[in-house]
Amino acid sequence: MDQVRVSYDRVARRYAQEIAGELPAKPVDRALYALFAELVGTGTVGDVGCGPGHVAAHLARLGLRTVGVDVSPVMVEVARERYPELDFTVGSFTELPVPDAGWSGAVAAYTIIHVPPAERPTAWRKLARVIAPGGWLLVAFHIEAADQPVGSTYRADEWWGYQVELDFHYLDPAQIAAELKESGFEVVSRTDREPWPDIEYQSRRSYLLGRRG
Repeated sequence: MDQVRVSYDRVARRYAQEIAGELPAKPVDRALYALFAELVGTGTVGDVGCGPGHVAAHLARLGLRTVGVDVSPVMVEVARERYPELDFTVGSFTELPVPDAGWSGAVAAYTIIHVPPAERPTAWRKLARVIAPGGWLLVAFHIEAADQPVGSTYRADEWWGYQVELDFHYLDPAQIAAELKESGFEVVSRTDREPWPDIEYQSRRSYLLGRRG
C-alpha cells in the first residue's frame, strides 16, 4: 500500500476539490447510505478509505457515529480540516486501529479497487474482524468503463498533473459477493447502476450490502 499512500498524499487536496462535492448529485448513493444508516441504527461505523471525509460527514448527518480511516496521512489531514467535529485516523483494510467487533458497520466506497486481487480475501477478513456479528457492510466499486472491461486493471501514472502510481481494478460483482461470503458476510442486496453524466467518472458501478454472520 506504500504507493497508494504516496499517490493519494500527492493528490489529496485536489481530490477534495474535484470529488468531495459529488454526493448531492448522486441520489442512488444517498439512498443506499440512508438504508445503511437505518439498518445499523446505533453504534459506531467506519468509513474505510474515507478520503476527504465527505461520506463520513454524510453518515454523521444521518445520525451515525462515524470514524473515517484512510491510508493517506494527507487525506486524513484534509478530512480533519473539513470536518473537525468528526474522528479521522490513518489506517487501511489490513491495518485497522479498531478492536475486534468494535464497529456496528462499515462502508468502503471505491477502496477495494486499489487492493490487488490476491490480497482481497485478506482485506475482507481484516474488515470482518472489526464488524460486530449482525453488523452491516456497504461496499462500492467500479465494474467497467468504455475502455476498461470487467476484470481489467488501469495503471495511472499521472492524475491532475501529479505523478502517481495507482492500479484501478474493475471488478465483477459476483466475484466480490463470493469473496464477502467466504469472509463471513451474507450479501443481502446488490445494486448496479450507470454513471451520472457530467457528474462523475463514467463507469458502471456496483454496491453490495452485506451482513456480518
